Amino acid sequence: MAEFKLPDVGEGLTEAEIVTWKVKEGDTVTINQILVEIETAKSLVELPSPFAGLVQKLMVPEGETVAVGTPIIAIGDSSSAETPGGAHAGPTEQTESDPYLGMAEKAGAEQQAREVHSGDIDLSNPAASGSAEGESLVGRMKADRGAVRRVRRPAASVQTQAAFEPTGSAAPIELDEQDESDGPAVPATSAAAAAPAQPGNARVLAKPPVRKLAKDLGVDLTALAGTGPNGAVTREDVQAAQGGFETGAERLPRPRAADGEREWREPIKGVRKMMGQAMVRSAFSIPHVTEWVTVDATRTTEFVERLKSRREFRDVRVSPLLVLARAVMLAMRRTPEINSWWDDAAQEVVYKSYVNLGIAAATPRGLVVPNVKDAEQLSLLELAQALNALVETARSGKTQPEEMSGGTFTITNVGVFGVDSGTPIINPGESAILAFGAIRKQPWVVDDEVVPRQVTTLALSFDHRHVDGEKGSRFLADVAGILEDPAAALLF
Repeated sequence: MAEFKLPDVGEGLTEAEIVTWKVKEGDTVTINQILVEIETAKSLVELPSPFAGLVQKLMVPEGETVAVGTPIIAIGDSSSAETPGGAHAGPTEQTESDPYLGMAEKAGAEQQAREVHSGDIDLSNPAASGSAEGESLVGRMKADRGAVRRVRRPAASVQTQAAFEPTGSAAPIELDEQDESDGPAVPATSAAAAAPAQPGNARVLAKPPVRKLAKDLGVDLTALAGTGPNGAVTREDVQAAQGGFETGAERLPRPRAADGEREWREPIKGVRKMMGQAMVRSAFSIPHVTEWVTVDATRTTEFVERLKSRREFRDVRVSPLLVLARAVMLAMRRTPEINSWWDDAAQEVVYKSYVNLGIAAATPRGLVVPNVKDAEQLSLLELAQALNALVETARSGKTQPEEMSGGTFTITNVGVFGVDSGTPIINPGESAILAFGAIRKQPWVVDDEVVPRQVTTLALSFDHRHVDGEKGSRFLADVAGILEDPAAALLF
């Protein structure tokens, strides 16, 4: 019988919570089959099995937090699972009657571990450990990001767009931003439409993001009465069926007290615990300075609408956040200190020629900040696709630890909550963070006349140890200038 021990999933994590068992005692499992979902201080992680056999025992209950290296599940040989008397005949009983059989079983377990090492599972991320000796195996199932489309580059583009487009690559997805459109509503697939009408297989009119939200929340679309046009199921219908309260991008579970209790306690753990520790460390070790600027973003919103009408952007969700992200990377060319880091231990400032752009995302388990790697190398279309993928993965709880490490600059889009702006706390390991407020129609003076314009507020917090007021102000002014007139990107 082999014991699968809680693996070290990287990033210096020492413990994890057992969230959901995907198997039960008596189940037969195969190599790479998902055994359990755990929550580390970084994210939710699915652990695949390094063994094939019969689940003999779940050694840790759901909801319990255990240290790395703790045995969590025992898996035995399924071929010898039952004795004539009906009881499980574990490897220990076999070994007592035939010591050579025990040696053979151990060799088999080691062979399985070698097979896992040799490529039976994805080796791109650290995840599972688990031979009987407790060595660490490498491998974790990647988050499902859906179908990937090839990026088709246009033969020509307008001057303003060309200024935003260096070369690069990324995977396509969907974004949760200030643009509230969900794309066209689509009926069930042709295969589903051709199938006979049965419970759970009925045609449902719903937009792709609504279908994704229903899947994430475990809501059966066929059981809902759509309130949208032509009876389409809307995001609000799904959220109402799930039963929770809105916090911007998604609904979170509503805390419930026991009958008669006026207050209750919940343990601080996992992602929320790590977030709290990081924010305290940052707030009391980095001298924050925050500057604000109010911007007429009317031309940016008009530019976004033009992008939506272009053929290559029709399958990508586009919003002003995309323009802001590009503006940030262009402004860094004039103020590289924004994309550097104060290494206090070495007493050095580390400058970076790459931009790992983080987007702060609220999830049911706390704030996470995944980042787009080498974002400065992506075209505008590829950046839009990458931002979509980042937010979708975060909302589904599938963000992996390595996707949240190595960030160089962060944008927190508080505008999705209807908030004008704030004083954000710098993410540890970075030197600045930019808060993007809600875009609202407000009176604005243009050529000595008061006219309605789309106005937003940006707030930049930066590390005053090496980013002085002149550099922070220049960077913020450059970003604001591009939002006011996207054609200004040609000047960078």
